[in-house]
Amino acid sequence: MCTVAIVVTVAVNAQADVAYIKNDMSTSNKERPMERKQRREDRKELRKLNNEEVSDLSKGEFYSDFGDMPNTQWERSDNFDEATFTKDEHVVTAFYDDNSKLVGTTSDRLFTDIPVAAQKIINEQYKDYSVADVIFFDDNEFNETDMVLFNQQFEDADNYFVELKRDNKKIVLEVNMEGEVSYFTRLK
Repeated sequence: MCTVAIVVTVAVNAQADVAYIKNDMSTSNKERPMERKQRREDRKELRKLNNEEVSDLSKGEFYSDFGDMPNTQWERSDNFDEATFTKDEHVVTAFYDDNSKLVGTTSDRLFTDIPVAAQKIINEQYKDYSVADVIFFDDNEFNETDMVLFNQQFEDADNYFVELKRDNKKIVLEVNMEGEVSYFTRLK
């Protein structure tokens, strides 16, 4: 009788623990934007406290991801460990998060590289601007860390970022792979 009571008690507690864990996991998967922002800010502060040097783990992951790329320049920013190198005649920057995992890469591109539909929209709606730079962001789909470009966080997806200038004003447009264009930020 005592053994049955213990087994029932253990089973009830185990079910309660599983329910709590499932609830906790579903809550963390649906993390609110403010909580994500706070978590990013916390990581940023921790990186400042930890060290100003690039992580050896990031360098090892880079070697695993890209091989031995000559003339790779490393920098530790507020958000990422960054490796800049040349590949296929493009300047590429690889971004590694605080867990030394690849977030994605950026590379310099031409305006003619973006989808034709986006070229038409930009030429029509922003005809008073000239194209300054085009950057392609290639997301690592296996890493959930959000990317930060132009001091703006955005949800990861492959996108082009087109810098436009008029007089002393610079803006950045985001262009997705389907050719949809949206305003991203203003540069100071």
